[in-house]
Amino acid sequence: MNEWLGIVNQGQSIASTNYWGSEMERAGYVYLSWNAGAARLLLPDSMKQDIREMEAAGLVIISRGPWVERGGQDALELLFEDETDTPYCMNILAKQTDRNLSARDKGGEFPVTVWTRDGEMLRRQGRHRSVRAIPCLAPWK
Repeated sequence: MNEWLGIVNQGQSIASTNYWGSEMERAGYVYLSWNAGAARLLLPDSMKQDIREMEAAGLVIISRGPWVERGGQDALELLFEDETDTPYCMNILAKQTDRNLSARDKGGEFPVTVWTRDGEMLRRQGRHRSVRAIPCLAPWK
């Protein structure tokens, strides 16, 4: 995952990107990009079917902290909270995102959009928090 990833922004939307067809996408890695107050999750073609599970969520909780199983590497958990015992969740390394949110951005609401090569496929409200460890899996309090 050493290649340069480019995104052309149009506000909260993605006008174009070289993510699809990239080494990162072909390897099955997601990418989380932030712009204009929105989190945009880019899904590889191999994960398109996961959108069905994500759709049940009313809120996406993005938690940041050390990923225990990965030797404490900086990571994010994206929990698609659907108020069941088994919400859709994914953990990603911090290098799979293009920036850190500032302390003042934590806790506030923002849109989370999910993108495939076909465009924006899903939009939900998101919340961000820092946690002691990933996985967290805790509901928003």
